[in-house]
Formats: sequence, structure tokens, C-alpha cells
Amino acid sequence: MADSILQTENLTKEFRGFTAVDSVNLTIERGSIHALIGPNGAGKTTVFNLLTHFLPVTRGAIRFNGTEITGMKPAQISRLGIVRSFQISAVFPHMSALENVRVALQRKEGRIFQFWQSERGLSRYNARAEELLDMVGLSSFSKALVADMPYGRKRALEIATTLALEPELMLLDEPTQGMGREDVERTTALIKQVSAGRTILMVEHNLSVVSALCDRITVLQRGAVLTEGDYATVSADPRVKEAYMGKAA
Repeated sequence: MADSILQTENLTKEFRGFTAVDSVNLTIERGSIHALIGPNGAGKTTVFNLLTHFLPVTRGAIRFNGTEITGMKPAQISRLGIVRSFQISAVFPHMSALENVRVALQRKEGRIFQFWQSERGLSRYNARAEELLDMVGLSSFSKALVADMPYGRKRALEIATTLALEPELMLLDEPTQGMGREDVERTTALIKQVSAGRTILMVEHNLSVVSALCDRITVLQRGAVLTEGDYATVSADPRVKEAYMGKAA
């Protein structure tokens, strides 16, 4: 049996009688890129919110490396090695790219609120911050104000700040949302590059990105698992075609 890093068992989330996530069972293999796909409202982002405890679980269990994490706080989950990026770029717009990565490196050491340190005190983070920026193709943006950076570059910076936390499992929530073709291609290549030595679980609407990157795909519909498999398997499933495009006339 393949080595799994994350499992969910009958994961369920209800909101006043509405079931947003319905008994979802996931097994994420270590070292893989795994996608959650499905039409709008299928429950994909809600699953991410449950995995990171941004929402409490109604029923079910979540296990990471064999340890149950269902009731843990988001900070505890992050320290274990599960780090999430969001649909909307979550970086500080009025700081430079380098400063953003330094903040993430401080967070890794439990020093996130020490903004009052002198430049000399913060400089010990510079080499690693520059290394991470280079990894995501942002060396030339090191001193750039984030607010002035192109959208696609901001998303690359978010991946750099995520990598600063040394995740074992990265959760990427629609990493190519709102991007033009060039940025999509750049981000796809970047995700492939940073997947070396870690596991990625991603929510993504762009099926060309999914087909290029993902080893396994779970399709959600109305909060439940519709089917699962590699891209060839799920794309050929008539239920998947119907979920995305509706029934043929």
C-alpha cells in the first residue's frame, strides 16, 4: 500500500441543516500532487477550511501522519507541517517581497510579531529569504513593493512565504485563479518545481493545470465524492462531464 500522509474519514460539515461536506473520505499519498475539483459550490474550499480548522468539523476525523488532528487549532496544524495558501493573495502589500518572506521566516521561529527588530537584527533572515525568492523566480522583485507587483508575481510570492514555513503538506487554494495564460504556465511550472520532496493538495478550476500536474484527482459534487482517479479516468467519466456541463439535450 502506498504511504499516505493525510486521511479523512467521513468528513462532514453542516450549516444549520445544510450539508456542505458530506462524508468525504480522502487519502493523500506522500510525495504526490492531488487535486480537488468540481463545479462551483461543490465544497472544495470548505474541505480546505476543515483540514486547517478554519471551520470546525461537524462529524468525522482527519489524520496527518497517523495522528488525529481533527480538533487542533490552526496554529498547531501549521506547526505540524500543513501550510495553506488562499484564493486571494495573502501577503503584506506595503512591504517588499523580501520583507514578506522574512516575516514568514520569523513566524517559523515563533517571532512573527517582532517587527521592531533593527535591520541588522533582521538581516540574518536575508540569505534564506533571497534563496526562496530565487526559487519562485522573484529575485528581481526582492526590493519591490508588493502592491506594485503584477498579480501573478504576488501569487508566486505567496508560495515563497508558504515554503518559508517548511511545509510537509502544502494546500494550494486555486493558485492560478484570475491569471492570464503566461502567468498560468509560469505558476504551473513553479508548482511542479516546489513539489519535489513534499506533498501538494490543491483546489483548481483550470483543468489543463490539473492534467499537467496532478497524480490523482478527487471530484466533488454537492459536498460528496463523485469519483476519484488519474486525469484520464475522471475526465472520461460521464458523471464528471454532466457535473461540469449539464446533461446533453
